[in-house]
Amino acid sequence: MSAKGRQIWGTACRTFFTELMAKLSKPAPPKSPALDAAQVASDPVLKPAGGLHGAPQQRTYTIADYRLEQPQFEVRQVPVGDEVRYEVIGDLSAPAPPIRPSQYLSRDQHIEIYRWMLLNRRMEALLENLYKQGQVVGGVYFGLGQEACSCASAYALRQDEWLGPMIRNQGALLVRGFSSRDIMMQYMAKAGSPTGGRDASSHFGDIREHNVVAPISTLGDLIPVLAGVALGARLQGREIAVMTYIGDGGQSTGVTYEGLNFAAVQRLGLVLIVENNLWGYSTPADMQFRVKDLAERAIAYGIPGVIVDGTDACQVYDAAHEACERARRGEGPTLIEAKMMRMKGHAIHDAAAYVPHDLLEYWTRRDPIARFEHYLLREKKWLTDEENRRLLAEVEEQIDRDRDFALASPMPTPESAGEARVYCHTSCHDISPKYAVPSARKQAVDLPSGDAAVHLK
Repeated sequence: MSAKGRQIWGTACRTFFTELMAKLSKPAPPKSPALDAAQVASDPVLKPAGGLHGAPQQRTYTIADYRLEQPQFEVRQVPVGDEVRYEVIGDLSAPAPPIRPSQYLSRDQHIEIYRWMLLNRRMEALLENLYKQGQVVGGVYFGLGQEACSCASAYALRQDEWLGPMIRNQGALLVRGFSSRDIMMQYMAKAGSPTGGRDASSHFGDIREHNVVAPISTLGDLIPVLAGVALGARLQGREIAVMTYIGDGGQSTGVTYEGLNFAAVQRLGLVLIVENNLWGYSTPADMQFRVKDLAERAIAYGIPGVIVDGTDACQVYDAAHEACERARRGEGPTLIEAKMMRMKGHAIHDAAAYVPHDLLEYWTRRDPIARFEHYLLREKKWLTDEENRRLLAEVEEQIDRDRDFALASPMPTPESAGEARVYCHTSCHDISPKYAVPSARKQAVDLPSGDAAVHLK
């Protein structure tokens, strides 16, 4: 660049920076005076409104909580040397809360539920012994610690309504009319079992007398099935309650959402008991979902969500009763979260060594049968010690008779393998409406000239 060119370039740069500094040195314009709330509210442009251009509206929801205690602890995964274990963060020293008095149950109904719970536990204890003696074909699934949830919830159904139990709801099967000998024979694969020895687990039901849909292994699938049962009853002119269960692990499946959403949209009488027993096999609930309570998921479906202490039979029954009444009025489904703990492993082969000992002690103090017994004998005084001893003896005698009957029952014969006991066929049983023949309006349809009905073969 020539000397003259450098002079022109330097002059231009000095002029640019001089003007820039002059602009930056000017005082800032005065701020607008602050607007008070009244001015903002009166201005249609400034007024906040729910939507993209204003302050968002905050919605609040209510989840009914029947519990008399709200435990504050968390199960975390921690490394210990070369292993990974679970430990509990929080206070586990609290004593068990009292039973919450029922608003609906009579004295006799309390005692009847108590008896079902006793029968449930004694039957499962015998099944464990039979398994260890080699009498059980396959595994055994226990509902220890969940007897109040199974028995009291099923007790809220009427005889002509429907139940879809899961593998731990053997107490619900007893309430619905199956005997303990039925269930023991089923596990022993005897010829006289509900499946005639074709299944050696809890996958059985009865759609003719007991209105029980058999458990389905793929978790969540019972939900749309029971929604379909409620829809079928509606088509026959009836609004009924139908009840099924899902665990804290199984409720994460897609079919759970699909089935419950369908029931909600159609306002079907589905009562869904979410059994939050803290463990999905060996995974703690705190590592499965981020919501504080699974009942909160009811908000997304637009249906009521309720939380109960799953070890308190009165709470479980009252919540189930109210949900069933809603269903019968045609007001749609209810999600009930029952909080408790599975006191044994996933099945008999699982020793549940992963469960922290202090957590096990905490829930042992909340034993549903011990608490209910204390409530009936000491608080309500509806049973004397002698009456309770007689009741326990009667349950023991019934269990012993049913065990002996199951043990003496024959296994299926080889010749019976060809019998139609697995799949339905034309001569199996009549398929007819349960409540009434659905009515349909007949309307003539005029086809345009030249068109004909199409019949697909």
